[in-house]
Amino acid sequence: MKTSLDCIPCFIRQTLDAARLISTEPSEHKKIMREIISFIGNMDLDRPPPVLGQAIHRRIREITCVEDPYCEVKEYQNHMALSLFPMLKAEIDASSDPLMTAVRLTIAGNILSMTASGNVTESDVHNAIKQGLTEHSYMQEAEFRRAIAEAETILYLADNAGEIIFDRLLIEQLLRARLTVAVRGSPIINDATVKDAYAAGLSEFVEIIENGSDAPGIILEDCSQAFNRRFADADLIISKGQGNFETLNHGQRNIFFLFKVKCPVIATHVGMPVGTHILRQQSSG
Repeated sequence: MKTSLDCIPCFIRQTLDAARLISTEPSEHKKIMREIISFIGNMDLDRPPPVLGQAIHRRIREITCVEDPYCEVKEYQNHMALSLFPMLKAEIDASSDPLMTAVRLTIAGNILSMTASGNVTESDVHNAIKQGLTEHSYMQEAEFRRAIAEAETILYLADNAGEIIFDRLLIEQLLRARLTVAVRGSPIINDATVKDAYAAGLSEFVEIIENGSDAPGIILEDCSQAFNRRFADADLIISKGQGNFETLNHGQRNIFFLFKVKCPVIATHVGMPVGTHILRQQSSG
């Protein structure tokens, strides 16, 4: 999908968030903001938002020499999510439908994003969990169950730190198939890397791979050959988060997208209100 003009304020807010994580000096914030606002003015809006996000955050790293501005944020989000994990696991264990309860809770974890809404509090996460279990959703449940039953290999595309602990809830329900979890190749915003996958405990029972890219989405031409082979060979791809949806929603693969609609741009694109929890299939055609 193309980048909307409505995405520009989000890019500017992300830049200010990153600047404040990097420095406490207002003069440094102004310097970074001026540079990035000028940089955005020359960008190609015909590309998906994660392509622009990748370029913006690369530029922020270049001008500040800070490789991972969100490092402490990710550690906090992982810690917060891990503290909730026993409660979430108990919810699934007590459910009459563990798979779909895991889906709903996993999507609830998509609130742990620094792209659409900035900092997320523990109270926000608790509210998201409650909403995920009780409020409006769009779920292609029958199609998802059938795809899982038929798949011998599944590639799970993770999204954010903290959220990846919620992903574990669903991943544990899918282990009848050979499952691989893919994370970003290097730090970008608060997206999950190998370090976060290990923090979630995923290395204990699934293979973890990097996609070779620092984009906040899956830009296949920017990913490694090894990742692209896994992507092409997977019977089923489970794609988490809006960034992955924005970059993969018009391809020709059997993909299920899991995310929370967090902004009006995506709401318009999918035809669902902001706040809707989505489990949506893209057919391989």
